[in-house]
Amino acid sequence: MYKLDAGSYPSTEDGLDALIHRPSGAESWNGPYLKGGTVPLDPWKHPYTYRAPSDREGKDYDLCSQGPKEGDRSGEICNP
Repeated sequence: MYKLDAGSYPSTEDGLDALIHRPSGAESWNGPYLKGGTVPLDPWKHPYTYRAPSDREGKDYDLCSQGPKEGDRSGEICNP
């Protein structure tokens, strides 16, 4: 929904917080896009990593879990 309203995915700088709070300059923002007022944690209770644009070829953004070892990108689990 965010992309439909804003015309692009949130920037890395705005991050997933943009789904809850209107980023500066986002006039067409129509959120919040998540219920509960917070970004959920991954299954290991760590924050998700979000990057836009993506580090991976052909992807618009990365939404990743660090897996059980927070801070270790070698075990990163990302959107397909």
